[in-house]
Amino acid sequence: MQYFQYKGNELYCEDILLSELAEEFGTPLYAYSRNQVIENFRALKGPLADTEHVVCYAVKANGNLALLKLLAEDGAGADVVSAGELYLALKAGFSPDKITFAGVGKRDDEIEYALKSGIFSLNAESTQELQQISLAALRQQTKARIALRINPDIDAQSHPYITTGLKQNKFGISAEEALSVCQLAASLPALDVMGVHTHIGSQITKLEPYVDTAKFIAGLVTKLRETDLKIRHIDFGGGFGVQYVNAITHEGLPAEAENSVPPPLAQFVEAVLPILKETGCSIWFEPGRSIVANAGVLVTKVLYTKENGTKRFVVVDAGMNDLLRPSLYNAYHQIVPLKIETYEHERVDVVGPICETGDFLARDRLLLKVRRNEYLSVMTTGAYGYSSASNYNGRPRPAEILVNGEKVRVIRERESIEQLA
Repeated sequence: MQYFQYKGNELYCEDILLSELAEEFGTPLYAYSRNQVIENFRALKGPLADTEHVVCYAVKANGNLALLKLLAEDGAGADVVSAGELYLALKAGFSPDKITFAGVGKRDDEIEYALKSGIFSLNAESTQELQQISLAALRQQTKARIALRINPDIDAQSHPYITTGLKQNKFGISAEEALSVCQLAASLPALDVMGVHTHIGSQITKLEPYVDTAKFIAGLVTKLRETDLKIRHIDFGGGFGVQYVNAITHEGLPAEAENSVPPPLAQFVEAVLPILKETGCSIWFEPGRSIVANAGVLVTKVLYTKENGTKRFVVVDAGMNDLLRPSLYNAYHQIVPLKIETYEHERVDVVGPICETGDFLARDRLLLKVRRNEYLSVMTTGAYGYSSASNYNGRPRPAEILVNGEKVRVIRERESIEQLA
């Protein structure tokens, strides 16, 4: 997290003290680094300079309009999975010919909207969906560009909730049926079967699953072309992992558990590019987490500290409605104080105000000792933080702040309780 650093004993986002943001805008509060977002995006684009390509930002990771505009202006495409995300992408200024629409359960009205918007492709995942797209294109007297999402049955070696490329997952068309389904798609009127799509999961920290997938896809393109299908496009998905453990360092912070550090972002692309380029296809990627995760933090305030005889708790004002990942699948986020005022440690559960035992940000975590009214930063929360926030327990969603050097901009106002009605 290059743009989140301790200077002395105080935590900064770029050139701004996070404690000042907390005091001015209140908590819970999401804060993002503009320069980290741009740097991550350009790191992924770098190896593709001499290749026909598009890097499509996965809007699901964080759909704040200001962040979307930032990426659109820097040349990104958009990967969307709903009509709402398509609307946001268009509103943010993404060119329709750089937008792909994925997802296993597209409604008829969403297909109609995508076709009317003139997006680059619909990534289809079943024979019934192909038939619905064909009918919709016929009604609009247009030709629908299609990429068939193929499930290669490759283990992404990630958390089971975010693995999408195994045979038992709901996503895509099985590898065994790929040829027959592609031929069926080619026989349907109003469809242009121009490519293949795959996406094997999220938070993948090893290169091997990607290399195996690239070899599978390159081989599939060869087989499809032998049946006279004019495949000219590969959408390779995304899912590149980021560092959650030891995301930030300071001599006073407790040593965190050993954890493998993901490769630099460019290496994910460099590992598969030679294999995919052999096909002669245009190559698209769909990163989300790797662009915005380490560009954001969730700032929260300590409400109380308490003990129940066997456990120590730090009760904060951010809960599972603000950041769902820890409760949903025990995801790990480093938690650090905005001001380091002691080097004393204690083992605690960091919990929120929601009326659920599953409402926690960390369990059995060694943290620096904190007191009531101090601020903590939950690191690496730019992806799947605000985008999965809710109003559960009648709680307004947080504000979002974008920092650019010494400049601060509110990019989403805090919800009021009146807006809940």
